[in-house]
Amino acid sequence: MKQLEESLAELKGQGMLRTLREIESAQGPRVRIAGQDYLLLCSNNYLGIADHPDLIEAACKATRDFGVGSGASRLISGSMSVHHRLEERIADFKGTEAALVYNSGYAANNGIIQGLLCSEDTVFSDSLNHASIIDGCRLSGARVRIYPHNDLVALEQLLAEESQTRRGRWLIITDGVFSMDGDVAPLPGLVALKQKYDAWLMVDDAHGGGVLGATGRGTAEHFGCLDHVDLQMGTFGKAFGSFGAYVAARRTLIEVLINRSRSFIFSTSLPPGVLAASIAAIDLVSGEEGARRRSQLEANRQLFVKLLKVEGFDLCGSTSQIVPVMIGDPEPTMGAAAKLFEQGIFLSGIRPPTVAPGTCRLRATLMATHTLTQVRHAAQTLIAVVNEEFACA
Repeated sequence: MKQLEESLAELKGQGMLRTLREIESAQGPRVRIAGQDYLLLCSNNYLGIADHPDLIEAACKATRDFGVGSGASRLISGSMSVHHRLEERIADFKGTEAALVYNSGYAANNGIIQGLLCSEDTVFSDSLNHASIIDGCRLSGARVRIYPHNDLVALEQLLAEESQTRRGRWLIITDGVFSMDGDVAPLPGLVALKQKYDAWLMVDDAHGGGVLGATGRGTAEHFGCLDHVDLQMGTFGKAFGSFGAYVAARRTLIEVLINRSRSFIFSTSLPPGVLAASIAAIDLVSGEEGARRRSQLEANRQLFVKLLKVEGFDLCGSTSQIVPVMIGDPEPTMGAAAKLFEQGIFLSGIRPPTVAPGTCRLRATLMATHTLTQVRHAAQTLIAVVNEEFACA
């Protein structure tokens, strides 16, 4: 126990100790913490529908009809009609033959990669892919080749090298929108490479789903290549305002995952209320209200980015609702986050191991339900705090 206490003390001394804040309200543009209201600028509730009446009513009705819990894993007795309805709705939304629901994005990426690949196979993974992808690659036992972030030339060099001694299946995998930098994967180029080298392409669209594309189908719809992505992974806990994750793909791939994906096989399935809320979320996101919310989110993003760029801040190449402000070291990053909190803005500082050493940042996320006045205030306050923090450094 003493060693653990010393380890925590060391983290605190390095500015790396993490703690939890208790939020006492729904995930709206403002939240209540310790009895006070704060402007929320670090939620992934991008479209602001986590407390939408349609989702709440769907969850309540399904809970009344089916109960609170599912009782078992899907392969035992926990595969309820609402699970199947959601998967049918996902497949229709994504334009695929079938879909499979997972309990979380982390479980999905772990289970998809582990379930489809083995030691005979090779994965080509972007260097900034999410930790769940990295862990899924490890679990699969497949050979992993890492290519520099969004570098199509370097990726093709790796593909050409591996062609000399090719064996097994190949999978190119990338985030759609990268969660810490806010930039977008070059999907048309990745599609061209996967076709040229006979590989599967998997896109983790956790942060693109609901936000990008004319109907919110995500990064692939944004680039017009929905039909060319073999495995479309997404989550419901961000722009869709619910919880859980999925993969949409050809039916054969889904059937293999049902039989081999450990995180699917050995988990009690999601509760009915959550599943029903996700169905309602897809309906909302793909309709007129979803389009209006995406438009407002984009207006908020443009204003926020414009104000920060005028000050010369490094925004890590962001083109999405995720807008990081590069700081560098942990101490000034967390110092700035603390000062923002003192001024009524809840915005998280991001440190290793989430990002590489020397690239600590303030990660701001915009919501469709922020007003332009709130966005302007947040940007101006952030600018003043960061400039003060660097002046004192």
